[in-house]
Amino acid sequence: MEEEIKKDLMEEEVQEENTDAVETDAGKTDETMSEDTATDTAADAENEPEEEAADSGEEEDPDKKDETADTDGRNKKDGFFKKKKDKKDEQIEDLQDRLKRQMAEFDNFRKRTEKEKSQMFDMGARTIIEKILPVVDNFERGLAAVPEDQKEDAFVTGMDKVYKQLMTELEAIGVKPIETEGKEFDPELHNAVMQVENEELEAGTIAQELQKGYYYKDTVVRHSMVSVVS
Repeated sequence: MEEEIKKDLMEEEVQEENTDAVETDAGKTDETMSEDTATDTAADAENEPEEEAADSGEEEDPDKKDETADTDGRNKKDGFFKKKKDKKDEQIEDLQDRLKRQMAEFDNFRKRTEKEKSQMFDMGARTIIEKILPVVDNFERGLAAVPEDQKEDAFVTGMDKVYKQLMTELEAIGVKPIETEGKEFDPELHNAVMQVENEELEAGTIAQELQKGYYYKDTVVRHSMVSVVS
């Protein structure tokens, strides 16, 4: 019996040793497999970006292509319509520029016409005034020749009133006489017809007015005929 018990104990020890050896080998195998798996996983992780990059370079998303095509078509349409709009804007600007030019030309024409009309009116008025001034001269000569005792006569009084009315109307349209006596001789205003000696006046001073001169709107219609101190 003792021998059988010893055999049984020896067999159990042998079995336990075999079991430990098997477990040890299994652990080593698992560790080896784990290391191999980790290595393969890292390699796969490094290769995946390259494969994805290759795939992205070779194939494109059809939806993206459609969106790109639509965008290109829309840009082309927008550019087409924009060109038309720009052309219309250019035409509008051209028409506005022409309108402004025509308005400016018309305004210049209007101003030039008004100036010409004013000049023509002044020329006509000057002509009429030049023809009326001799009548004024005759009125003045006639009234100056009336004796003192006849100045209160009704005829003389009536003629004096007509003369004053005529001068008032001439003054209203811009006709006024040129000042002469005691003034310095001015060839732009006066016409010297004779020279006289006068100790009371300086040389070049007007001594006497022989015929009145007149302005019309600050321009000389007729020069004054005067005698000048020599």
